[in-house]
Amino acid sequence: MMLAMSGAAIGLIAIAVVVALGLLWLMGSYNGLVRLRNQAKNAWAQIDVQLKRRWDLIPNLVETVKGYTKHEAETLQKVTEARNIAQGAAGKGVAAQAEAESMLSGALSRLMVVVEAYPDLKANQNYLALQ
Repeated sequence: MMLAMSGAAIGLIAIAVVVALGLLWLMGSYNGLVRLRNQAKNAWAQIDVQLKRRWDLIPNLVETVKGYTKHEAETLQKVTEARNIAQGAAGKGVAAQAEAESMLSGALSRLMVVVEAYPDLKANQNYLALQ
């Protein structure tokens, strides 16, 4: 014997199914957004790690170049100052950090121009490893 369901019962079941599917979709969307947020945080953390590694190598580069270029103190001082500014901008937002890194890159490129004037330095193993 088949039980007959009323139209109201069928309507309630349909509404319950739609609500359940909607909740599942919302949970999936939320989890996806949380995953994307965590991936973005991880990506920025990796950028910070690489920037700190770069900052840590700059004093070694400066010391190596100093041995060959005693009279280029101003360029070396600017590189050191730019490094310190870049390190200080680490917690001040992406724009400040990008500007500081741009300034550091400019100072490093001026240092590379100075290095080009010293062929013996370019052949130095310590310099090549740091570069």
